[in-house]
Amino acid sequence: MNLSALLHRRHEAGCPVRVALIGAGKFGSMFLAQVPTITGLEVAMIVDLDPERAREACRTVGWDEERIADTRFSTDGTDACKAGDVEVVIEATGHPEAGIKHALAVIEAGKHIVMVNVEADVLAGPLLAEKARERGVVYSMAYGDQPALASEMVDWARAAGFTVAAAGKGTKYLPAYHTVTPDDVWMHYGLTPEQAKAAGMNPQMFNSFLDGTKSAIEMAAIANACDLDVPEDGLRFPPCGVDDLAHILRPRAVGGQLERDGMVEVVSSLERDGRPVFRDLRWGVYVVLKAPNDYAAACFKQYGLPTDSTGRYAAMYKPFHLIGLELSISVLSAALRGEPTGSCRAWRGDAVAVAKRDLRAGENLDGEGGTPSTDDWRRRPAARLGACCPSVSRMESA
Repeated sequence: MNLSALLHRRHEAGCPVRVALIGAGKFGSMFLAQVPTITGLEVAMIVDLDPERAREACRTVGWDEERIADTRFSTDGTDACKAGDVEVVIEATGHPEAGIKHALAVIEAGKHIVMVNVEADVLAGPLLAEKARERGVVYSMAYGDQPALASEMVDWARAAGFTVAAAGKGTKYLPAYHTVTPDDVWMHYGLTPEQAKAAGMNPQMFNSFLDGTKSAIEMAAIANACDLDVPEDGLRFPPCGVDDLAHILRPRAVGGQLERDGMVEVVSSLERDGRPVFRDLRWGVYVVLKAPNDYAAACFKQYGLPTDSTGRYAAMYKPFHLIGLELSISVLSAALRGEPTGSCRAWRGDAVAVAKRDLRAGENLDGEGGTPSTDDWRRRPAARLGACCPSVSRMESA
């Protein structure tokens, strides 16, 4: 990578990369925390429903008053999309409808867009990416988030000549988590509600990380970006540590748990009885490689890769992801190289929402990580998108 060198040249030429951020929540705040230490990268505008809250977020992450005063604040995302001094727009609202609206406006204005909003990407990513290509701009996943990091590993594996048997991420998962609500989510993170609030952590969003919905959405995003398949019967979340990735995440025909090569899956950091998995991958991402020949398989063993019993499958992984602290990689890749850090290629899978309890007439679903609770979520009827679109599989979410 030579992004820092390219950025240095831009800075020396007096032409910094100027960015607009839409959504100053946790992800956006983590990005803002890094900006003062990245010479040549500037935030021209921050858009948030509450500009004063956004200013306070800047102070919390270490911005001085001069930097805050030099930054424009707005409540209207279209201001960022149309801003003449902005080269890249970061969409970090987490709201699918708003994200799609902003993305279309950014692309129409001839600017690059980094889509932190994975919900919008799963809903309309193929169309947005196509529009960006037609306009000659970049539509990119957000580096630091797990879908972009997994996509990078898949691209590396294929560029090196390997078959990708599986790709995905780790998470903390138990079947009982499907019933957790925003009201009791923090006990599962070892936090008090007060600590979470002070850190700017949204309870419904963090509950979606726990109850399976975010995992389903992110795996759909990886499948769509990497041309991989999703499990026909939904994610299984097998307990698995890094030493066993190649053994478990291979096809059933050779002793694994996947339907075939080329799948996405999430591994759990907990055994089903709640015991921690040895050398878990809770915060990371992985790719399982398949050697194209006996010679490559022998090299796997010679160079210490964790393999399955046949030696044909091996795993590579990244144990951590730093969310918004890494987001500048996407911004700079778009502005300086004209390349996305992962981008939707086709519609391979989607996440199907299932209510956690029976709904009464007049009630509305409250979105990913929401409140309704019951323990029989998998027995609830759910629309199967694959039934009306044979090329698309599904993944259930809570």
